Amino acid sequence: MGLLRRGSSGGGAVLVVVVCVGCIAATAMAAAAGGGGGGGECPKYKDSKQPLNKRIDDLLRRMTLAEKIGQMSQIERENATFDVMRNYFIGSVLSGGGSVPAAQASPAAWVSMVNEMQCGAMATRLGIPMIYGIDAVHGHGNVYKATIFPHNVGLGCTRDPDLAKRIGAAVAAEVRATGIPYVFAPCVAVCRDPRWGRCYESFSEDPRVVQRMSSIISGFQGEIPPGGRRGVPFVSGGRPSVAACSKHYVGDGGTTRGMNENNTVATLRELMTVHMPPYYSAVAQGVSTVMVSFSSWNGVKMHANHFLITDFLKSKLRFRGFVISDWQGLDRITTPAHADYMLSIKLGIMAGIDMVMIPFTYTEFIDDLAALVKNGTIPMSRIDDAVRRILRVKFTMGLFERPYADLSLAGELGKQEHRDLARDAVRKSLVLLKNGKPGDAPLLPLPKRARSILVAGAHADDLGSQCGGWTITWQGLAGNDLTAGGTTILDGIRRAVDAATEVVFAEAPDAGFMRRNAGRFDAAVVVVGEPPYAETLGDNLNLTIPAPGPSVIQNVCGGGVRCVVVVVSGRPLVIEPYMDAIDALVAAWLPGTEGQGVSDVLFGDYEFTGKLARTWFRSVEQLPMNVGDEHYDPLFPFGFGLETRKAN
Repeated sequence: MGLLRRGSSGGGAVLVVVVCVGCIAATAMAAAAGGGGGGGECPKYKDSKQPLNKRIDDLLRRMTLAEKIGQMSQIERENATFDVMRNYFIGSVLSGGGSVPAAQASPAAWVSMVNEMQCGAMATRLGIPMIYGIDAVHGHGNVYKATIFPHNVGLGCTRDPDLAKRIGAAVAAEVRATGIPYVFAPCVAVCRDPRWGRCYESFSEDPRVVQRMSSIISGFQGEIPPGGRRGVPFVSGGRPSVAACSKHYVGDGGTTRGMNENNTVATLRELMTVHMPPYYSAVAQGVSTVMVSFSSWNGVKMHANHFLITDFLKSKLRFRGFVISDWQGLDRITTPAHADYMLSIKLGIMAGIDMVMIPFTYTEFIDDLAALVKNGTIPMSRIDDAVRRILRVKFTMGLFERPYADLSLAGELGKQEHRDLARDAVRKSLVLLKNGKPGDAPLLPLPKRARSILVAGAHADDLGSQCGGWTITWQGLAGNDLTAGGTTILDGIRRAVDAATEVVFAEAPDAGFMRRNAGRFDAAVVVVGEPPYAETLGDNLNLTIPAPGPSVIQNVCGGGVRCVVVVVSGRPLVIEPYMDAIDALVAAWLPGTEGQGVSDVLFGDYEFTGKLARTWFRSVEQLPMNVGDEHYDPLFPFGFGLETRKAN
């Protein structure tokens, strides 16, 4: 049950903090039970004026083994009751993809839920606040009415680090609107094979582009101040900021045949020059956390790789934040998963993982880790290092001073300013691959004043498909009932054209339809692409345009009307067989909720400026094929992109 507590924010604004009814009393009882230092003395760890390391040292020396292991435990939202948080000293909670307090939950419902869990954490003897994390890979995707930005595959085509930074700041504000201070983003994978189902989470096949676009970290967390120590986590207190998480460390984008969670075969030099550079940039920006990849490097599971986690990331790069596992990442060290959980825990913790995304079997994890410490298999020094890193992030974020969320930022969710930013990102991410057949005038930009324009293809009027995976649910969902707000590409076209221009939508026109309407249309816009997907379910060895997309292209573009084909997808697809029939071709990637950004450029209000951040192959038999390869014969090379001028 919730209670509204009102108070001044110090700047004249009134904060509305949602707390649980029994929280104040429970916290007071916990402090009286021995967490406060006795005799009315304020412990150093509770004194914000004390140096950071003194606060950490003071708290760490007070903690029992059970309290330390609790800090290392991250559990799923559905398990995180008040009693579980308090009794097991849980240090972190997460929402998996699609895990929400209720369908179409409001910011107030999210804040109430997070604060209820925080009440349990604050009611423990030492009152260590928990940190709540959530995936926000292209906006606050789990949350109804949130602004959904283009996926990274599109943002990479903008080559605009400042845009990425502004997107990070907008996402941080929307996440904070729901009371959440930690995001599992950005993905800084360097996707080297588009058959991988997570390729759309990658900015580029080129590590230099990924490094530049990792500026989104400074958007999430705020700019690290001049002279800030390299590797030390930084989260600004000056605006709504969240702790960021660079993932998935390391080599997740280089697996054989693009298979998710598979093996990356590479020399140390290849790993360091292709997949590691984004982490140099992340650490330099003060990223708070790093998530380990499910994948392996030359047969060694990353979750058990002491050399790369401890020797390189923590020691060589001097990363001082905490390392977190992926979802059931320790379980998957063995095959089958969870076959020898105690061994998995030993390997993962000794490799250098600090916080474990359990997320369900938390009592087993806690008991097994305690047993491994008590029998000397895992030294207390390793536990202390993990907890020290977790506490450093929590202190840096200001969680000890401001553990509870409030409703003052509720208006940030889906606000128009963020939607305008997302629309601009869509415009800049579009890549024009063809504009007119040989000998013909360019088709784009299309005229706003025309007799009639045909719009075809199911993706033209499908908000869910243009958002893709990690939207409301883990895998995403097709259709227009997914979330509120936003515009489909068809909506945008209808708004863009002159009032006298007829817009005809036919989802899958056949050849007969085109014969009957010969001469009716001045131009056609065909929008085809992939259904939503995420992770392993998105792995695809053929990369063809799903039906009925090919027949729609053939019927419309071969039906006597000049056509522009817009491809909505998380990666390049096989398109060469249709190129002779197509007049103009646009890669729209996964643009998110603001589909009007597509029509803005199609009709010339803005110019095409995007450049491919991935190689567009001719056939899957060429894969993997990346810029710089010895045998490089793409349909469209890395960096390609035609440009247009604004319409008069």
